Amino acid sequence: MIPQVHLHSLCLLILYLTTGYSQEGKFSGPLKPMTFSIFEGQEPSQIIFQFKANPPAVTFELTGETDNIFMIERDGLLYYTRALDREVRSTHNLQVAALDASGAIVEGPVPITIEVKDINDNRPMFLQSKYEGSVRQNSRPGKPFLYVNATDLDDPATPNAQLYYQIVIQLPMINNIMYFQINNKTGGISLTREGAKELDPAKNPSYNLVVSVKDMGGQSENSFSDTTSVDILVTENIWKAPEPVEMVENSTDPHPIKITQVRWNDPGAQYSLVDKEKWLRFPFSIDQEGDIYVTQPLDREEKDAYVFYAVAKDEYGEALSYPLTIRVKVKDINDNPPTCPSPVSVFEVQENERLGSSIGTLTAHDRDEENTANSFLTYSIVDQTPKIPMDGLFLIENFSGMLQLAKQSLKKQDTPQYNLTVAVSDKDFKTLCSVQINVIDINDQIPIFEKSDYGNLTLAEDTKVGSTVLAIQATDADEPFTGSSKILYHIIEGDSEGRLGVDTDPHTNTGHVIIKKPLDFETAAVSNIVFKAENPEPLVFGVMYNESSFAKFTLIVTDVNEAPQFPQHVFQAKVSEDVAIGTKVGNVTAKDPEGLDIRYSLRGDTRGWLKIDHVTGEIFSVAPLDREAGSPYRVQVVATEVGGSSLSSVSEFHLTLSDVNDNPPRLAKEYTGLFFCHPLSAPGSLIFEATDDDQPSLRGPHFTFSLASGNLENDWEVSKINGTHARLSTRHTSFEEREYIVLIRINDGGRPPLEGIVSLPVTFCTCVEGSCFRPAGHQPGIPTVGMAVGILLTTLLVIGIILAVVFIRMKKDKGKDNVESAQASEVRPLRS
Repeated sequence: MIPQVHLHSLCLLILYLTTGYSQEGKFSGPLKPMTFSIFEGQEPSQIIFQFKANPPAVTFELTGETDNIFMIERDGLLYYTRALDREVRSTHNLQVAALDASGAIVEGPVPITIEVKDINDNRPMFLQSKYEGSVRQNSRPGKPFLYVNATDLDDPATPNAQLYYQIVIQLPMINNIMYFQINNKTGGISLTREGAKELDPAKNPSYNLVVSVKDMGGQSENSFSDTTSVDILVTENIWKAPEPVEMVENSTDPHPIKITQVRWNDPGAQYSLVDKEKWLRFPFSIDQEGDIYVTQPLDREEKDAYVFYAVAKDEYGEALSYPLTIRVKVKDINDNPPTCPSPVSVFEVQENERLGSSIGTLTAHDRDEENTANSFLTYSIVDQTPKIPMDGLFLIENFSGMLQLAKQSLKKQDTPQYNLTVAVSDKDFKTLCSVQINVIDINDQIPIFEKSDYGNLTLAEDTKVGSTVLAIQATDADEPFTGSSKILYHIIEGDSEGRLGVDTDPHTNTGHVIIKKPLDFETAAVSNIVFKAENPEPLVFGVMYNESSFAKFTLIVTDVNEAPQFPQHVFQAKVSEDVAIGTKVGNVTAKDPEGLDIRYSLRGDTRGWLKIDHVTGEIFSVAPLDREAGSPYRVQVVATEVGGSSLSSVSEFHLTLSDVNDNPPRLAKEYTGLFFCHPLSAPGSLIFEATDDDQPSLRGPHFTFSLASGNLENDWEVSKINGTHARLSTRHTSFEEREYIVLIRINDGGRPPLEGIVSLPVTFCTCVEGSCFRPAGHQPGIPTVGMAVGILLTTLLVIGIILAVVFIRMKKDKGKDNVESAQASEVRPLRS
């Protein structure tokens, strides 16, 4: 029969073998500090760990925050007896000691930490069953005016306590539009854009919301929830723009002066002003009570009105609502005297002008506000010089400033000029203006031509434009160099095309007839030209121009053979570069002024692409066209008249070629010197670029890259980086030390798609300081090392032999010189 205690241990051991776990994923182990994580709410009698005793230890002891939940068997089996609750205790700090047979501690105690893992076993709860708040109309949307708060006893570090707020009901709901919104995480309630615009306490002074809160972030069907009621009172918005302000200019009162104020709905707002027009001098300020001041005197003539904005912000610098527009009008005072239009105002009056005739208007100015008493001006004459034949010859209208003849007509022989002093006054100031009146001769004489017929004038039709071809002359008996005696010549008949013009010499009144447009024999071979001479100043009443002011001449234009004429300097056409040979690509036309036939030809067709029909001017392709070789393709078209003088003219023909996909991709440059250091320590890669000669699309090139042979796939791979670049990578590191030729297939994805196969030479070589080192091999014509050594030794041997021969020769020459010297001494006679 098995004892009861052993039976309990056996049951725990079976449970331990089926469900046991630990921090290290093992069921048992020596006594040491350990931490275990256990979900709350699990079934009791769960095995935690089996501690093993080392002799002389025979049993174990458990102490600490056991809460009568955690137990340990004598054989070291640690377990708990009832479900854990994280909200009661989230961590249990235990100690386990190993005891010997006498109960003495032989090992430990060591700390054992039990962490209770959270499960979602608590529903969120609002702190209040009902919330109350208020909001001003027109408040800033998105800025919370009320918060609702809920709590959840579950672990805040887990989704179990992640709360999600939501407005379930809004009463009243007008037009199915939500006026309120809630921050799903913080519970902050604010206005929507529609609410900020539509809320009006006069229409609906209060609203009720039903707000829900869910745990699990509101994302789970098994989440718990709670609801609360929110009553919201809508109050009137006091953040309103004040009425426009009027300020008298140049105020002498002490500044600053309060002119208006703004107030935010709640205390604590931070106020500032924003200058809309960015004036260098901004004479306004605002204090933190919302009072707005003018800081210095204003000048209406400098600026008559100001528009700026008042802004309210919270303590974080965020705008509380929209800015308010502040308008200040500067009221005028009479601080500017009238000003004269110029230092001297000059008018002219004809002699014998009738009484009451207007001479002109003197218009003075005043910088004060228009249409007010400050700028209302009156005029009066205070002096006339000279007073000949009497004083008071002129009158000025009191309010308009219009000058008139007052007493009699003027005569130039009395005096050619009068000077008036005119007083211009507003209600406080007076300004004296100078007026000069010139008496001018009346236009009572007409211009008279020196002769009425200038005969025939024969000109070739190619006479140069701008040429003077005839001089005409009329005289006028009025006062010289005035509008009454100045003569203007006009062609009134025979030149409807405006080919001729007449310029008048201001000193002599001579009229110079010039050619303004090319003459044309074909349209006007003979023209009867009639001139009229007249004055810019009107004739006096009763005097009229007569036949003496008219003259004529006959213009005869002679024919000149002219070259054909093109209607335009450049003809343009556009075709696809792949049009079939023989396609009409354009046509040109020219016209010969004499009506002769025209023969067309091409000049500058350097590529031999085109031909032209000699009669019609139609242009055809005679060879394949290529946009990449040149577009637009420019040639000259020569039009030559058939017969006559065979004159010709030239025009341009520009043929624009639209692109077709006819060029396969290629490498953007020649890639040489690509290498990897051998042996490879890891797979490597190289980057290369592709291009083609076709016109790029708006989205740019979009090449695709692949290996051209399946045999390369075991060693290499190609990956696309972008539309023009790709990466060539090695698949392994077992490459020989030599050069490899890698064939790459590049497809341009065009219509139709074209592809090209390019080769990349890649060398695996020994590297020295990051550069590829290649030993020089034997090449034809270059000696090997052995040959070089042999050549060197042979050269040294030859040099040695030459030196030896030279040395021996020198020795022999020296011995011969000694013998000859001795013989000479034996036969030399003695001198006495």
